[in-house]
Amino acid sequence: MKKKGRRPNSADIQIGESIRAHRLIVGMSQGDLGRRLGVSFQQIQKYEKGMNRVGAGRLPQIAKIFDIPVGALFDANAVTSPGGSTRTAPVKLIPDRNTLKLLTAFGGIAHGKIRHSLVDLVDAIAKATPKTPR
Repeated sequence: MKKKGRRPNSADIQIGESIRAHRLIVGMSQGDLGRRLGVSFQQIQKYEKGMNRVGAGRLPQIAKIFDIPVGALFDANAVTSPGGSTRTAPVKLIPDRNTLKLLTAFGGIAHGKIRHSLVDLVDAIAKATPKTPR
């Protein structure tokens, strides 16, 4: 009998995105997280993509490494600054270090006109840049 491949469900994907976002926030590589958990970096990749389900026993270990409550791994938003700041970003918007750096820096700009100008600038650059398939 042929085994059907399991597709990630929405919870697997959400937890994976959250793990990735929190890992990037603390500046940790997949290899570093894997070593701390006793798994390979490939396993971390699978967790982050939602391809492998994160076990209930592993969730508290991950939360402890990131110094967050376990429930934060189920949240669609992540705190982007250390020290319990109220700045958060949707975990889907944190696919890589550069995005996180941009979001964090942008959040630190208090002047409204400058923020608006930056949004216009980034929008213009995005529209002028040819789209390439990923």
